[in-house]
Amino acid sequence: MNLLHAMRVFSKVAETESFGRAAAALDLSNAVVTRYVSLLETHLNTRLLNRTTRSVSLTEAGRLYAEGCRAVIEQVEGVEASVTNSSADLSGTLKLVASASFALLGLTPMLGHFHDRFPGVKLRLTLLHRPVDLVAEGFDVGIVTAHQVNSGMLINRPLFRIGATLVASPAYLSRSGVPDRPAALSRHAFLAPSADIHGSTWSFSGPSGAVENVALDPTYTVNSMTMLRQAALFGMGIAVLPESHVKQDMRDGSLLRLLPDYAIREADKEVSIVYPGRRHVSAKTRSFVDFALDYFRSHEASGEKRDEVLPSGP
Repeated sequence: MNLLHAMRVFSKVAETESFGRAAAALDLSNAVVTRYVSLLETHLNTRLLNRTTRSVSLTEAGRLYAEGCRAVIEQVEGVEASVTNSSADLSGTLKLVASASFALLGLTPMLGHFHDRFPGVKLRLTLLHRPVDLVAEGFDVGIVTAHQVNSGMLINRPLFRIGATLVASPAYLSRSGVPDRPAALSRHAFLAPSADIHGSTWSFSGPSGAVENVALDPTYTVNSMTMLRQAALFGMGIAVLPESHVKQDMRDGSLLRLLPDYAIREADKEVSIVYPGRRHVSAKTRSFVDFALDYFRSHEASGEKRDEVLPSGP
């Protein structure tokens, strides 16, 4: 038995309270995870887990051993990180999760540059709309919006903010008229992101600072910003979209901005990079986080167009 590997497996089972979730996080089969835990219990001559058909819980001995395992693993990871002196030394697989509410036009070049600099690190990227528990699902790093974070004890570093704007096609506006204030939107066909991204009430701040809340019943909802933009271009109605999605459309007149004197409250999206807040972060995770932060900051500092740097729709 590889004792250190068995400790890692047991630590993940203790962390997730599930053989299945631990297996998925470690990319192992349930049988292998179960065998490692059984081997540890035999090695220690102690029961570490209480097992039922529906749940797994730590015994008192298991709790103490799990704490010891975490300390050992953190120490090993710290030693590994401290002796990583060059890009060539970084290796292994980095499991990433990113918000699928935005296209990764800005993320893909960053990943490409990271790979060029750290060729020994294999990137495994998963796109999700739903909330994600980084620890339970075994991800090293997330690039996500605030509503997607469903994990405790995470380090959260803001990457960028994407503003929102209200738009419609000239064809739709010639057919249905142009709203002159937020309340008028209730008389229009409204195209909306799915309810898990934004609720039915939208708030607008006017030139005087007064806030108007409007409850809108959308005629069309979708959990893809790209399809929402396409619906607006097709003339299906009025949509709230990230500015980065529609900047070129507004330049060429394919979409027109509505209610320019009103700001849409709580519609901007902040995208952050998050990772588990352990005492010792692995060298590959630390390198990726630092690289991503430097990448987006340098692009902003260089004055490059925001929509060329940031994601813009799945």
